[in-house]
Formats: sequence, structure tokens, C-alpha cells
Amino acid sequence: MDGPGFTASLVAGGVAGVSVDLILFPLDTIKTRLQSPQGFKKAGGFRGIYAGVPSAAIGSFPNAAAFFITYEYVKWFLHTDSSYLMPVKHMLAASAGEVIPFSLVQFPLWEFLKALWSWRQDRVLDSWQSAVCGAFAGGLAAAVTTPLDVAKTRIMLAKPGSSTASGNVLSALHGVWRTQGLPGLFAGVLPRMAAISLGGFIFLGAYDRSRSLLLEFGRERP
Repeated sequence: MDGPGFTASLVAGGVAGVSVDLILFPLDTIKTRLQSPQGFKKAGGFRGIYAGVPSAAIGSFPNAAAFFITYEYVKWFLHTDSSYLMPVKHMLAASAGEVIPFSLVQFPLWEFLKALWSWRQDRVLDSWQSAVCGAFAGGLAAAVTTPLDVAKTRIMLAKPGSSTASGNVLSALHGVWRTQGLPGLFAGVLPRMAAISLGGFIFLGAYDRSRSLLLEFGRERP
């Protein structure tokens, strides 16, 4: 089953997952400490910002590897030359790899931007260009799915026994809309877009570069 490069996708996906954790984990730790009510310095400051990275990386390698092997396999299985069906194929592949709305938006958009850029320059994209497409796709997906992220946060912080704590996303969204309107539904959208854009650049750029190198190495082997 390795004709379309599934082994390369498996390894490259794991490398991409670890790369994101190694680079963004400290930034997330610093962000959390900045938001701490006790203040940045008392919350730990810059001490131990890599604490927990090994366990996170160990978990992210198989998770990201499993996502990309599934994503690439479903794309291959649902092969079509129709430009109209291509987004549907990518949406189904992303949904199979990870059943959350974010991937459903991000990956078809990433594939579309790569195809458009490749068509405009009449050649295959370099890895850095794929990373740029990943950043744009991640940022736009982050913006579109922010209300769902707000609802998830409200559910997690809700008082036990309240209607929001029951986990009903629509109820949580309605509550935010009723009390805060549209600004409440998109609270934190800009920092979320910035963080996920950077994550998309690293994650998808590292995946594309690693996969290309592995495929090239495989072709050069006797």
C-alpha cells in the first residue's frame, strides 16, 4: 500500500506534529502565565517553559502521523480529476483523519491555495510556499471556527449543573449571543488567528518538506 507514498506521509506527519510542539509549546506556556491572575512572574515567568514538552511530543508524533496517513489514503482512495469534486474529496479526507470542524475547513483550503499558486507559477510549490498556504488556511479556519472555540471554553468553565455545563454547543452559542452579541462569539479571534497561522506554517510546511525529502530518498535508493 506504499505506492502513493504512505510511509513518507506517516513519518512526515509525525515530524510535523513534533515540530509544532517543540516550537509553539513554550509560547503557549508564556501566554498562559501572562493571563494568570497572580501575574506573569509569580506564575513562573520564563522558568521551565519547556516543562512537559517531551510528553507532548511523544503524544503528538503518533497522533499527527495517524492523521496524515488517513488523510493521504482517503485522498488516494477517492481520486478524482473533477475540479468541482476536489474540495469534497479534501473535506472527506480531513474529516476521516480528524472529526472536528477546524480540519474540515483548513485542509480543503490549504489544498486549494496550493493548487492555485502552483497553477499561477506553472510549477510545483516549494515547501516554504506550502507553509505560507498552510498559514493562510489555518488563519481563516481559525476565524471561521472561533464561535465553536468560544462555546467549548464556556462549556469547560461553566458551573456544574448549569445548562451550559451539559455540553450543548448550540445552547452555549445562544447564551453568548444573547449576552454579548457578535463580539462575544468572536472573542479572541485575532490572537487565535495569529497563533494558528503560525502553527499552520510550521505544521504543514514541516509535513510537506519532510514528505518531499522522504519520497526523494526513496526514489534514489537502488
